[in-house]
Amino acid sequence: MSIADNIKTLKKETGPLNVALIAVSKTKPAEEVQEAYDAGQRLFGENIVQELVEKHAHLPGDIAWHLIGHLQSNKVKYIAPFISMIQSVDSLKLLEEINKQAKKNNRVIDCLLQVYIADEETKFGLGFYEIIDLLRSEEISSLKNIRIRGLMGIATNTGKEKQIKEEFYELRTFFDGIKQSFFRKDDDFDTLSMGMSSDYKIAIEQGSTMVRLGSTIFGNLT
Repeated sequence: MSIADNIKTLKKETGPLNVALIAVSKTKPAEEVQEAYDAGQRLFGENIVQELVEKHAHLPGDIAWHLIGHLQSNKVKYIAPFISMIQSVDSLKLLEEINKQAKKNNRVIDCLLQVYIADEETKFGLGFYEIIDLLRSEEISSLKNIRIRGLMGIATNTGKEKQIKEEFYELRTFFDGIKQSFFRKDDDFDTLSMGMSSDYKIAIEQGSTMVRLGSTIFGNLT
């Protein structure tokens, strides 16, 4: 199956369910990103700032780029002029830096708070209580150049379907609670990004509104 065929198949699957499809193009050459673009794909996810900046410079201007990997505060300035969404926000300090750089560029940058749901120490993210504390903090209300659009989570890398399902279920339940408590009147808080190539079908079942797929689109070889 070609990249174009894969996208067509996935859009048939996700489109009717109103699930946004992020093509994870990290490590993929610009030609493959262009092939996906030519097939109608506009949302792309990258992990590494330097690679993202290079691709942005060489690919069509109407691509909506999402940063999905861990982001250091000192790298925000490089993507602030053009980034569509930062999905991996895991501290108030990072939010403050995004806000600062967005303001310099006269922009409002969409962000997702990354929630730690996996049973793995290598994953980044905020715990449930840390997110509640962050949203209750006085500092958050002064950040006018960011918009918190929702939550993102990565399930444990395991073959145990039951565990993955439970982790996604917990995140969905938490998302609904946060929406109710902090964003009840805010229509922009509408994104729950969960699900990758290995587990996106479970994620959609559990209420994901956005999936991040790499190998399902581009294949495993770089």
